[in-house]
Amino acid sequence: MNDTVLAELEQRAARGVADVAKALRAREWTLCTAESCTGGWLAKVCTDLPGSSDWFHGGYVSYAYRAKEQQLGVIHDDLEEHGAVSEEIASQMALGARRGSGADVTVAMTGIAGPGGGMPNKPVGLVCLGWSVKGGRIITTSQQFEGDRAAVRLKTVCAALEGTLAALDELP
Repeated sequence: MNDTVLAELEQRAARGVADVAKALRAREWTLCTAESCTGGWLAKVCTDLPGSSDWFHGGYVSYAYRAKEQQLGVIHDDLEEHGAVSEEIASQMALGARRGSGADVTVAMTGIAGPGGGMPNKPVGLVCLGWSVKGGRIITTSQQFEGDRAAVRLKTVCAALEGTLAALDELP
Protein backbone atom coordinates (compact mmCIF):
# COMPACT_ATOMS: atom_id res chain seq x y z
CA MET A 1 0.00 0.00 0.00
CA ASN A 2 1.47 3.34 -0.94
CA ASP A 3 1.68 6.23 1.49
CA THR A 4 -1.12 8.21 -0.19
CA VAL A 5 -3.61 5.34 0.03
CA LEU A 6 -2.59 4.67 3.63
CA ALA A 7 -3.09 8.33 4.56
CA GLU A 8 -6.52 8.41 2.89
CA LEU A 9 -7.63 5.25 4.71
CA GLU A 10 -6.34 6.57 8.03
CA GLN A 11 -8.29 9.82 7.50
CA ARG A 12 -11.40 7.82 6.60
CA ALA A 13 -10.99 5.80 9.80
CA ALA A 14 -10.52 8.96 11.89
CA ARG A 15 -13.70 10.49 10.44
CA GLY A 16 -15.53 7.22 11.06
CA VAL A 17 -14.45 7.11 14.70
CA ALA A 18 -15.53 10.72 15.23
CA ASP A 19 -18.96 9.98 13.72
CA VAL A 20 -19.40 6.79 15.76
CA ALA A 21 -18.33 8.58 18.94
CA LYS A 22 -20.87 11.34 18.34
CA ALA A 23 -23.67 8.83 17.74
CA LEU A 24 -22.75 6.78 20.81
CA ARG A 25 -22.47 9.83 23.06
CA ALA A 26 -25.90 11.04 21.90
CA ARG A 27 -27.39 7.75 23.14
CA GLU A 28 -25.04 7.44 26.14
CA TRP A 29 -24.04 4.04 24.76
CA THR A 30 -20.77 2.13 24.68
CA LEU A 31 -18.95 0.14 22.00
CA CYS A 32 -16.89 -3.02 22.32
CA THR A 33 -14.83 -4.63 19.55
CA ALA A 34 -14.19 -8.30 18.78
CA GLU A 35 -11.30 -8.48 16.34
CA SER A 36 -9.52 -11.27 14.54
CA CYS A 37 -7.85 -10.27 11.26
CA THR A 38 -7.37 -6.65 12.38
CA GLY A 39 -5.48 -7.67 15.51
CA GLY A 40 -6.76 -4.79 17.65
CA TRP A 41 -6.42 -2.08 15.00
CA LEU A 42 -10.03 -0.94 15.45
CA ALA A 43 -9.58 -0.62 19.22
CA LYS A 44 -6.40 1.39 18.59
CA VAL A 45 -8.20 3.72 16.18
CA CYS A 46 -11.03 4.19 18.69
CA THR A 47 -8.66 5.09 21.50
CA ASP A 48 -6.74 7.50 19.28
CA LEU A 49 -9.70 9.86 19.73
CA PRO A 50 -9.35 11.91 22.92
CA GLY A 51 -12.21 11.28 25.33
CA SER A 52 -12.90 7.80 23.97
CA SER A 53 -13.29 6.46 27.50
CA ASP A 54 -16.76 8.08 27.43
CA TRP A 55 -17.99 5.56 24.86
CA PHE A 56 -15.34 2.92 24.17
CA HIS A 57 -15.75 -0.03 26.54
CA GLY A 58 -12.82 -2.13 25.28
CA GLY A 59 -12.08 -4.94 22.93
CA TYR A 60 -11.23 -8.57 22.40
CA VAL A 61 -8.56 -9.85 20.04
CA SER A 62 -9.39 -13.46 19.31
CA TYR A 63 -7.18 -14.64 16.51
CA ALA A 64 -7.13 -18.41 17.04
CA TYR A 65 -10.14 -20.73 17.10
CA ARG A 66 -9.54 -21.48 20.77
CA ALA A 67 -9.48 -17.77 21.64
CA LYS A 68 -12.77 -17.25 19.82
CA GLU A 69 -14.28 -20.10 21.82
CA GLN A 70 -12.83 -19.09 25.21
CA GLN A 71 -13.17 -15.31 25.01
CA LEU A 72 -16.35 -14.95 23.00
CA GLY A 73 -18.23 -18.21 23.38
CA VAL A 74 -18.04 -19.11 19.69
CA ILE A 75 -19.32 -22.64 19.18
CA HIS A 76 -16.54 -25.08 18.25
CA ASP A 77 -18.72 -27.12 15.89
CA ASP A 78 -19.70 -23.95 14.02
CA LEU A 79 -16.03 -23.05 13.58
CA GLU A 80 -15.41 -26.50 12.14
CA GLU A 81 -18.47 -26.35 9.88
CA HIS A 82 -18.28 -22.75 8.63
CA GLY A 83 -14.66 -21.78 9.26
CA ALA A 84 -13.61 -18.69 11.17
CA VAL A 85 -14.21 -16.47 8.15
CA SER A 86 -17.99 -16.62 7.95
CA GLU A 87 -20.92 -14.45 8.84
CA GLU A 88 -22.04 -17.15 11.29
CA ILE A 89 -18.83 -16.76 13.28
CA ALA A 90 -18.80 -12.94 12.98
CA SER A 91 -22.29 -12.85 14.49
CA GLN A 92 -21.27 -15.16 17.34
CA MET A 93 -18.19 -13.04 18.01
CA ALA A 94 -20.29 -9.87 18.15
CA LEU A 95 -22.88 -11.44 20.44
CA GLY A 96 -20.20 -12.93 22.69
CA ALA A 97 -18.49 -9.56 23.02
CA ARG A 98 -21.76 -7.88 23.93
CA ARG A 99 -22.60 -10.53 26.52
CA GLY A 100 -19.10 -10.45 27.99
CA SER A 101 -18.67 -6.69 28.06
CA GLY A 102 -22.14 -5.36 28.66
CA ALA A 103 -21.54 -2.78 25.91
CA ASP A 104 -24.59 -1.50 24.04
CA VAL A 105 -23.19 -2.27 20.61
CA THR A 106 -20.38 -4.52 19.48
CA VAL A 107 -18.64 -5.00 16.17
CA ALA A 108 -16.76 -8.14 15.17
CA MET A 109 -14.53 -8.81 12.22
CA THR A 110 -12.88 -11.95 10.92
CA GLY A 111 -11.17 -12.37 7.58
CA ILE A 112 -8.24 -13.38 5.44
CA ALA A 113 -5.81 -10.46 5.27
CA GLY A 114 -3.14 -12.35 3.33
CA PRO A 115 -0.80 -12.63 1.72
CA GLY A 116 -1.56 -16.36 2.10
CA GLY A 117 -4.42 -18.33 3.56
CA GLY A 118 -6.94 -17.86 0.79
CA MET A 119 -8.93 -20.66 -0.81
CA PRO A 120 -11.11 -20.74 -3.92
CA ASN A 121 -14.30 -20.24 -1.87
CA LYS A 122 -12.63 -17.84 0.59
CA PRO A 123 -10.04 -15.70 -1.19
CA VAL A 124 -7.53 -13.35 0.37
CA GLY A 125 -9.32 -10.10 1.16
CA LEU A 126 -12.59 -11.73 2.24
CA VAL A 127 -13.83 -10.24 5.50
CA CYS A 128 -16.98 -11.02 7.48
CA LEU A 129 -18.33 -8.45 9.91
CA GLY A 130 -20.99 -8.70 12.57
CA TRP A 131 -22.74 -6.28 14.90
CA SER A 132 -24.77 -6.97 18.01
CA VAL A 133 -26.96 -4.09 19.10
CA LYS A 134 -28.75 -3.60 22.41
CA GLY A 135 -32.24 -5.01 22.10
CA GLY A 136 -31.10 -8.18 20.35
CA ARG A 137 -30.45 -7.04 16.79
CA ILE A 138 -27.68 -8.90 14.92
CA ILE A 139 -26.35 -7.64 11.58
CA THR A 140 -23.80 -9.37 9.35
CA THR A 141 -22.14 -8.71 6.03
CA SER A 142 -19.24 -9.99 3.95
CA GLN A 143 -16.94 -7.82 1.88
CA GLN A 144 -14.07 -8.47 -0.49
CA PHE A 145 -11.15 -6.03 -0.21
CA GLU A 146 -8.24 -5.59 -2.60
CA GLY A 147 -4.70 -4.73 -1.62
CA ASP A 148 -1.91 -5.98 0.55
CA ARG A 149 -2.30 -7.17 4.14
CA ALA A 150 -2.21 -3.66 5.62
CA ALA A 151 -4.76 -2.38 3.10
CA VAL A 152 -7.19 -5.24 3.78
CA ARG A 153 -6.89 -4.72 7.52
CA LEU A 154 -7.36 -0.95 7.40
CA LYS A 155 -10.25 -1.22 4.93
CA THR A 156 -11.83 -3.65 7.39
CA VAL A 157 -11.47 -1.10 10.20
CA CYS A 158 -13.17 1.52 8.02
CA ALA A 159 -15.98 -0.87 7.06
CA ALA A 160 -16.50 -1.78 10.72
CA LEU A 161 -16.87 1.88 11.67
CA GLU A 162 -19.18 2.66 8.75
CA GLY A 163 -21.35 -0.35 9.59
CA THR A 164 -21.48 0.64 13.25
CA LEU A 165 -22.67 4.11 12.32
CA ALA A 166 -25.27 2.66 9.92
CA ALA A 167 -26.56 0.33 12.64
CA LEU A 168 -26.87 3.23 15.07
CA ASP A 169 -28.55 5.46 12.47
CA GLU A 170 -31.22 2.79 11.86
CA LEU A 171 -32.29 2.79 15.49
CA PRO A 172 -35.38 4.73 16.59
